[in-house]
Amino acid sequence: MMINRGRARAQWVGVLLCTGLLLGGCGGGGSSGGSNDGSTDEDVSSSAVAVRGVDISMLETVEDAGGTFQLNGTTQDLLPLLKSQGVNLVRLRLWVDPKSTSNEVYGGGDSDLARVIRLAKRAKAQNMAFMLDLHYSDFWTDPGKQFKPKAWAALSTDELVAQVQSYTQDVVSQLITAGVAPDYVQIGNELNSGMLWPTGKNWAATGETVGGFDVLARLLKAGEAGLRAAETAGGVTTPAKTILHLAEGGNNGKFRWWFDEITKRSVPFDIIGISYYPYWHGTLAALQINMNDMVSRYSKPVMVVETAYAFTLDNGDSLGNNFGQASDATNGGYPATAAGQRSFLKDLRAKIAAVPIGQGLGFVYCEPDW
Repeated sequence: MMINRGRARAQWVGVLLCTGLLLGGCGGGGSSGGSNDGSTDEDVSSSAVAVRGVDISMLETVEDAGGTFQLNGTTQDLLPLLKSQGVNLVRLRLWVDPKSTSNEVYGGGDSDLARVIRLAKRAKAQNMAFMLDLHYSDFWTDPGKQFKPKAWAALSTDELVAQVQSYTQDVVSQLITAGVAPDYVQIGNELNSGMLWPTGKNWAATGETVGGFDVLARLLKAGEAGLRAAETAGGVTTPAKTILHLAEGGNNGKFRWWFDEITKRSVPFDIIGISYYPYWHGTLAALQINMNDMVSRYSKPVMVVETAYAFTLDNGDSLGNNFGQASDATNGGYPATAAGQRSFLKDLRAKIAAVPIGQGLGFVYCEPDW
């Protein structure tokens, strides 16, 4: 697939979506580069996974800048192109109010509810599943930042819990009304350090007052309650699967710590969500150990809801990249080439497929459109 990235007219060959790697039963084909845990790049055609997803939250930004997508020289709308290559799920992040007090957008796809609805409709038109990623913030959240939305900043703990429930119910109700009820819902994003800081932060820096796991559990329960209330009111007959999502997929100790605390507080959830970027999060062997342990310890399936690997170290614009140095490829264990990207995804899919009793559900590739 070729992506024409707009005003600068830079062209990137996005091999991910035309190699067949997203197809559940696709196979074979040699590629260079080995696994980062010593396994070989063998044919993994038997490594079928149920979920073969992409996060395309930035798609409208790419299209607005003049970006186009081609397969075999033919320009196509991205959604049917993705479907033709085996994609069966679209993940979309949602921010509460992604603009400044002076009404300047923050960027990153400007993922407000109206945009999510538009993209979800395009996904549903292709009979793809829809995963809603609720950040409960005005912009990106991750283990290093979980900031409250501007409008929620002064709320007390009880008010914040109530706001999470009412906000979640309102969002999901609007999605149901628009005909795009989500199939999966992430209650928060990369929750290693909690959410809605400092109220829902689960560890304290020196001199910091936080709510800890007790308040975090209340917030997560409120999100789930809002989702279920909306589904009941909207007559949804197949409830969405809820996901609790952590980063650092190779860090089993952190996952055990977090989910032990959450499960002892009886927080309801259906799936353990994992971010796994091999240049940050350890080897595929470590990921495999963690996935297997999560399934065994908590009797829940796992899904890698964020992953990616670069096919080049080149920079196509004036902005910096998360992956742009030779050391990134060294740390990741695969060359930053088309073959290296393919090899990583084949190996990742094989590890997910190897999770016992079919409890490795699949993966979501982050922003292949960007």
